[in-house]
Amino acid sequence: MASRPRRLVLLVLGLLCCRPMAAAAEPIAIDGPKGALAGELLAVPDARHIVVIVPGSGPTDRDGNAGRLGLRSDTYKILAHGLKAAGISSLRIDKRGLYGSAAAIADPNDVTIAAYADDTRKWVERAAQAAPCVWIAGHSEGGLVALVAAGNAPRSLCGLILMATSGRPTGRLLIDQLRSNPANAPLMPEIEAVVADLEAGRSRDAASLSLALRPLFPDGLQRYMIDLFAYDPTAVARQWRGPALILQGDRDIQVKPADADLLAKAMPSAVRADLHGATHMLKMDVPRQPLATYQDPALPLHPDLVPAIVALLQRSPPAR
Repeated sequence: MASRPRRLVLLVLGLLCCRPMAAAAEPIAIDGPKGALAGELLAVPDARHIVVIVPGSGPTDRDGNAGRLGLRSDTYKILAHGLKAAGISSLRIDKRGLYGSAAAIADPNDVTIAAYADDTRKWVERAAQAAPCVWIAGHSEGGLVALVAAGNAPRSLCGLILMATSGRPTGRLLIDQLRSNPANAPLMPEIEAVVADLEAGRSRDAASLSLALRPLFPDGLQRYMIDLFAYDPTAVARQWRGPALILQGDRDIQVKPADADLLAKAMPSAVRADLHGATHMLKMDVPRQPLATYQDPALPLHPDLVPAIVALLQRSPPAR
């Protein structure tokens, strides 16, 4: 069995009264490189819109969880059911090499952002069978995947929903995330040097790194990191001229409001929704419990999240 990767890791009332509520989750699959790519369709009868939800970094599943990393939020699953209540269909996916899509490739670390984007385009085409207007909602790193996928967009793609998506290259984001912890100060020169090498396309022998850094930069993952670090999200974002929504929480300890500023500048026609009090998991921060929204699936989504998405979809034109 291939090893699992170790990656750095809400107008509604009108719809509620007028749209049919019956919907059932349906496992679906499409062709992948070597085996099936798997997802879960939550189709609302006669829905005009469907949202393809692309997971964030690392071994995050279609529900928004990564058990080995202690992530158990159910964020994507809760979002799908919130959209269902508003008459919007959704399709949640497992990334190639992971979970239901484990057979798609032999090594889940042998991936690129372009490959993820190709898979996402295929999912958009499949989603168009359930509703005519398809949206890609990418969370965190999934937002970058959404932007890249939109670069050669299927005709059914109506727009993008960028949820807690970085506006900086991931290497720069990683450095700032690690620097925010004072305990990492002694390691920062080495971290910056490794990131600089990866940004330049040079790998490092993990055995030559400090013990504390080896799990962060394992040999098997560095090729993916070199590819990932090469993307500037704002440069990619400038290429998309269609509808877009930028969602960002101000209690996010991973991606900052300044990242949303960068994306908004690159996408002047995009709608921005600031979620006051929201963490990276798109839920309200729990005081003095910084990991609660990462570990408690019972916590609801931020109350403004689904209304912001519904408002955008309501006023957007149909697919081309």
